[in-house]
Amino acid sequence: MSRKAYNSPSLKAIGPYSHATEADGLIFLSGQTPVDPSTGKLVEGGIKEQTRQCFKNLFQVLQDVGVNPDAVQKVNVYMTDLPNEFQAMNEIYKDQFAAPYPSRTTVGVASLPMGCKVEIEVIACRKK
Repeated sequence: MSRKAYNSPSLKAIGPYSHATEADGLIFLSGQTPVDPSTGKLVEGGIKEQTRQCFKNLFQVLQDVGVNPDAVQKVNVYMTDLPNEFQAMNEIYKDQFAAPYPSRTTVGVASLPMGCKVEIEVIACRKK
C-alpha cells in the first residue's frame, strides 16, 4: 500500500514525521500539541486553552489536506492529568464536532512534549 505524506506549511514538525499520511482514503494525522505556530511556544493557560490550540493545529492540517472536521472518524486524546482535567477538556472537545461524534479514546499519560497537558491525534476519511 502506498503512503502519501503531507506537511502543513503553517506548522513546524519537531521531529522526523509527517503531519499527516494518507492511504486508501484514510488520513492519519500525527498528534498535535498546543503549540502556537506563530511563536513556536505552548499557548498560555490551562487545559481548555491547550485543548483549543490542539484542535486549531489539527484542523489546519485537515484544511491543508483538503478535508474538513466532518471527515474525522476517530480521535485519540492523551492527557497528563486525566482525573482532574477530563471534564474541562471535554467541554472544549464537544464544541469541535457535531453529532454524531467521532469515536474517541482518552488516555492518561505520565508526560508529553514540552510539558504540555494534552496532545490530540485524529483519523479522517476522504469522501470517494
